[in-house]
Amino acid sequence: METKLKIAEAAIALFTSQGFKGTTVRQIAKKAGVNIALISYHFGGKKGLLEELITSFFEGYIRRIEIIYHTSSSPTVKGSFIEVVEALLIYQQRNLPLARFVYREMTLDSTLVRELMSTYLVKEKYFLQTLFEKGIKKKEFRRQPVDFLTIQFKDMMMLPFLHPLYLAEVYQINAETETFIQPYKKWMMNWFDKCVCISERKNPLLSAVQKPLFGSIQEKWGS
Repeated sequence: METKLKIAEAAIALFTSQGFKGTTVRQIAKKAGVNIALISYHFGGKKGLLEELITSFFEGYIRRIEIIYHTSSSPTVKGSFIEVVEALLIYQQRNLPLARFVYREMTLDSTLVRELMSTYLVKEKYFLQTLFEKGIKKKEFRRQPVDFLTIQFKDMMMLPFLHPLYLAEVYQINAETETFIQPYKKWMMNWFDKCVCISERKNPLLSAVQKPLFGSIQEKWGS
């Protein structure tokens, strides 16, 4: 198991810096410090390694949404989204090199990518859209196009992990630090308050079960 993990970590590093096509099996074996034959033994070759890396990432990602979708005890839909946001931010941060590689790979049009979309991303869309529709039906959320709402939510959840270098170089924000998660989570909830939720004056339920949420992310980072 240790050998398999070494190979996976070496592959992630090389795929991220050189791309999948630009990385050879020999380079992966050298970086992992293992015999080249072990890559075929554990993964069936470079393509099998790619498939297992991406699949394992999405298995963990979707599982976190699914658990909250079915078991959240929050009295509000927004409360369920708070749980989703925190779970996904933590998961992506803990797997940041892999997340960055996976998101880049998913922009390419290939048979594998299409299969992954139909297997995992369609399921993600179902869970998120159903939650947004539930919020609208319960009059917690404003009535607006759910497709676009879901796309915007997903984009904000992905961006720090798809473009960590952009955030670090342009905004001096490090998505890998322990201090990143809570400010970004709070900013996401601020977005919910301003752009998704019906105001508390029109929905007493929200003011009864939730405390007002914070200021801007800039204030939290002191910029």
